Amino acid sequence: MRNTIEMVMGAVVLLIAAAFLWLAVSISDFKPANTITIEAVFSKVGGLRVGDEVRVSGVRVGRVSGLRLDPEVFDAYVVMAVERGVAIPDDSVVRIASSSLLGGSHIELVPGNSDASIADGHVFYNTLDPVDLLDILGRAIFAGGEAGE
Repeated sequence: MRNTIEMVMGAVVLLIAAAFLWLAVSISDFKPANTITIEAVFSKVGGLRVGDEVRVSGVRVGRVSGLRLDPEVFDAYVVMAVERGVAIPDDSVVRIASSSLLGGSHIELVPGNSDASIADGHVFYNTLDPVDLLDILGRAIFAGGEAGE
């Protein structure tokens, strides 16, 4: 009797673990075979984090898979996993945009006009750094006092 209860409990634990694994994979959109890895070089990345979306024309086409710093020139490299079926022109511009006023960022790929598309391992150097809303607000407040003098 005791062995039967232990076997049933073990099976229940394995089923729950499998359900959590399935949930984690489905939420994260884990698709390693259907993506290419590309990089973009920025002087700063603001609040961008691993897992943030990569979008083209507002449509999610991938995720940020890594962030790293070049120790020699202190540039930030953003590593992205992008769906293989999306033909992104090689002269596209990559920018970091705010997702909302409450915070959060995403990568926006602004398509260029080139007929050539990017391949796995492509590095974008034509990038636009994020706009810091607090910095703009501070400039507007403090510039207002100087204009009246």
